[in-house]
Amino acid sequence: MKRFSIAFSAVAAGLLACAAQAQTLSIVTTPAGSFTNSIGNAVAKVIVEHAELRATVSPQQSHGQEAVHDGSAELSLATISDVQMYVTGTVDYEGKGPKKNLRLVSRMVPIRTVFYVRNDSTIKSMADLKGKRVSVGYGAQKSVYRVALALLGTVGLTEKDVQGVPARNIVQAADDFAANKTDAFVFALGSGKVKQVAASVGGIRALPVPSGPMAVKEMRRHVPGSYVTQVKPNPNLDGVTVPTYAMAYDVVLFTRANMPDDVIYKIASAVHDNKKDMAAVFRALNGFDPQAMATDYDDLTYHPGAIKFFKEKGLWPPKS
Repeated sequence: MKRFSIAFSAVAAGLLACAAQAQTLSIVTTPAGSFTNSIGNAVAKVIVEHAELRATVSPQQSHGQEAVHDGSAELSLATISDVQMYVTGTVDYEGKGPKKNLRLVSRMVPIRTVFYVRNDSTIKSMADLKGKRVSVGYGAQKSVYRVALALLGTVGLTEKDVQGVPARNIVQAADDFAANKTDAFVFALGSGKVKQVAASVGGIRALPVPSGPMAVKEMRRHVPGSYVTQVKPNPNLDGVTVPTYAMAYDVVLFTRANMPDDVIYKIASAVHDNKKDMAAVFRALNGFDPQAMATDYDDLTYHPGAIKFFKEKGLWPPKS
């Protein structure tokens, strides 16, 4: 009887593993056209084509930390500071307690963010936003609200210095700009939504972000871990016609702790080995560095399946 019980347990474990791989993995992202949504589509492509797993992208109004943590989704993407705050129960998640069920799979690419204005706008610098109509609130995406405040803060402005126009999320803010309800909007460079807005208004221009130490200090007060990076003109980056400084912060792919190790191993492998295929879906992923997938971040832990893959590739321990 004992031998039968052991044999049955082994068979059951095998069946559960097969079931886990047969299920469709849900990748929750922010709204369609957003930066993380575009990365999610690229990741889904390589999961399906190279990991031989099923995956679908599910855009929603806000970030996917809660969906992954609670088990209604298997994967999501967010900025590193958003995930850190969720896991530690701080800032935007103050009072909700720490969340211990999230695990990292990979660092992807940095989001590079700026304020955009119309080509013919009289607004030439961030400081010129004083008194202008700017989206605020972002009730479904508090992280975007912090980014907007961080950008304004680099030139000593606050929400009180602009004419605030409430927006639920970053896509609504972009739509409000296209509808001439605002004078500037925040969005990530290279996003599909930016291209759409640029076409609808006859062209846009990125406002450069100050790169001095005081500006960066103020920026990090709102978005810890952010930094300034220079972006060169590129046909795929609407609004950038000269070398321009932008605010940047890393995006990570994450899952939950109880996902099967072999599934996450396959996902990490598919992402690592297929940069070209991902970039074909979303050009910003040309900046993806497979050698930097394992990057050390405070308060966060990698999934054992990803760690196994990183060790085999000589990418472990993670880079700081």
